[in-house]
Amino acid sequence: MVAVFVYLVISAVLSGTLAYDPDMLQDICVASPSSGVEVNGFACKSEANITASDFAFEGLAKPGKITSSVGSVVTTANVEKIPGLNTLGISMSRVDYAPGGVNPPHTHPRATEIVFVLEGDLDVGFITTANTLISKTVKKGEVFVFPRGLVHFQKNNGDKAASALAAFNSQLPGTQSIALTLFTATPAVPDDVLTKAFQVGTKEINKIKDKLAPKES
Repeated sequence: MVAVFVYLVISAVLSGTLAYDPDMLQDICVASPSSGVEVNGFACKSEANITASDFAFEGLAKPGKITSSVGSVVTTANVEKIPGLNTLGISMSRVDYAPGGVNPPHTHPRATEIVFVLEGDLDVGFITTANTLISKTVKKGEVFVFPRGLVHFQKNNGDKAASALAAFNSQLPGTQSIALTLFTATPAVPDDVLTKAFQVGTKEINKIKDKLAPKES
């Protein structure tokens, strides 16, 4: 069933009907981040140096280790992990959830996302620009789509671990966590902006910042 899901997603993306990344102009363009050339994407690696490992990644085979306070971990398989994805307009992620774990509200500015539930039941939803919540409980073997750029989330509503595969029509979808973006940005978003936006005092804003601040190792 997983293989069928992956095949359908790849077929849809490569058809060009859902593509947001620039179209490819050659068969392959394996990313070369160290080239020093700045382009929209990555410069191409010399074909003489391309190997099969440029197109492979084993990181989605096993559950990720969950250490976050929100109870989830995302393992990405994008062009930064698979250089061969450069110019192909597709990537994937695996999300693992502890019981009750949440993948907090976030957006992908450069891609639509389709999620396939591997294990467990997930409460999922996205919010439209009309401020309407579209939500559903999706079970093992089911899929759900999050439109490009809209705020969305997932929550494991069970008492056992859950997991999902996500596919994107971008080699590098980008992720902006709403809470982290607002409360841990560098330089910081001014407190008076946050207090006005959330209609709370500076004390409450600082409490949230303290909770979300990266923990020292």
